[in-house]
Amino acid sequence: MSENRLSKLPYSVLDLAGVRAGFDIADTFKNSVALAQHAERLGYNRYWLAEHHNMISVASSATSVLIGHIAGHTSSIRVGSGGIMLPNHTPLIVAEQFGTLATLYPNRIDLGLGRAPGTDQLTAFEIRGERFHSPQHFPQDVLKLQQYLGNDNYDSKVRAIPGEGTNVPIWILGSSTESAHLAASYGLPYAFASHFAPTHFLEAISIYRNNFRPSAVLKEPYVLSCVNVVAADTDEEAERLSTSLKTLFLGIVTNQRRLLQPPVERMNWSDIEEAAVEQMLDFAFIAGPEKLKSQLNSFVSHTKIDELMVTSHIYDQQARLKSYEILANVLQS
Repeated sequence: MSENRLSKLPYSVLDLAGVRAGFDIADTFKNSVALAQHAERLGYNRYWLAEHHNMISVASSATSVLIGHIAGHTSSIRVGSGGIMLPNHTPLIVAEQFGTLATLYPNRIDLGLGRAPGTDQLTAFEIRGERFHSPQHFPQDVLKLQQYLGNDNYDSKVRAIPGEGTNVPIWILGSSTESAHLAASYGLPYAFASHFAPTHFLEAISIYRNNFRPSAVLKEPYVLSCVNVVAADTDEEAERLSTSLKTLFLGIVTNQRRLLQPPVERMNWSDIEEAAVEQMLDFAFIAGPEKLKSQLNSFVSHTKIDELMVTSHIYDQQARLKSYEILANVLQS
C-alpha cells in the first residue's frame, strides 16, 4: 500500500477502560471521556468499548452504559461495542439497549458482537446461569438481533421498543477462524482482535474474504484490525512506555493480573515469559513517528485491511493522548 492509500485509511480507538495503579475507576472514566474527545478532534472514526468482567484492570463491564456516557460527551465520532458478548445477554435486551442508544445518538452507534464470555468460566456461569451453554446459539441470536433492530418486526408478538427500525450496524468480532465463517456467511463487517490474539489473524481474514456473501448491509467484505500502538517522540521513549503494556500481558500469561503499572526501565521476566508476551504482541507497533509510519505501511500493505483500530495501554494519560495524536499525524501525513 502506498503512503497515499495509508492516509485514506479510517482509524479508530478501542478503549478497555483500563484502571491504573494509584488511581480509581472514576479516574478511568474521566480519562476515557478525555480520550474520546481528543480522538474526535483528531479525526478518529470510531470509539469502541469492550465487555469484560471480573478483571481488576478493566472497568468496561457495563459496556452499553459507558457507550452512552462517551456518546453524550462527544458530538460526531461513532461510539460502539468492541464488543458486546452476546451469549451473556438475550438478543431482545441488547436490541432495547442499543436501540435506546441509537435513538439518543442517531447514526453514531455501532454494535460489535462476540461469542466469548469476556471473563473466566466461573464468572461466565454467574452471568449466564442456566444459559451457560448459550454460545452454541450465537449464530441464531445474531439473526434474532437483526430482526429486532430491523424494519420488518412490527407485527411480531415480541418487539424491541426502542430498537425496532434503528438498524444499528452489526459487526462480528473474532479472535479465531470460527467467527470468520459466520461474518462471511451473514455478509457482515468483520473486526479481528489482533491486539491480543494474532495467531489466526491472517488465516481468519482470508477465510472471511474468500467466503463472503454480499448482504443487504454490505456488498463487499470489510476487515477491521485492532492492534496495539505505543507512539512517542522517539523509539526509545515508546519502548519505555510500552513496558506498562508488556507488564499487563505478563500478568495474563502468569495469571497474576494487576492494575496497569507505571513504565519500568527493564522488564523482569524469564525467557519463556518474554517469548509468550512477544507472541501476543505480534501486531504491536511501538515506535516514534518515522518507524511507526514504516511499520504501518508494511502491515496495511500486507493485510489490505479496510480500517485500523488502536488500543494503547499507556500509564500516563498525557503520554496516552500524545500517542494517539502522533498516530493520527502519521496516518494523515
